[in-house]
Amino acid sequence: MTIVFALVLGMLCAAGLITVARLLKGPGTLDRIAALDVFVVLIVAASAVYIAIYRDGSTIPLMAAVALVGFVGSATAARLVERWERHR
Repeated sequence: MTIVFALVLGMLCAAGLITVARLLKGPGTLDRIAALDVFVVLIVAASAVYIAIYRDGSTIPLMAAVALVGFVGSATAARLVERWERHR
């Protein structure tokens, strides 16, 4: 089972690197917002893998809070960018 965990963590790290590249290079604000949202999802997935490896459920509320804050933050930022683009 440790091979599966290692493969999953490796894929999450690769996805994180690609996401950071999109965050830094993204041509538009919405691209950067989407990259931040994907990065939050990757953090939540990595914490789920941590929970599975160590069988420690004490971080589940933290994982839920991070997911909720990430969703609300990206939805709010996208809405603000939409309003800003309309007023231009």
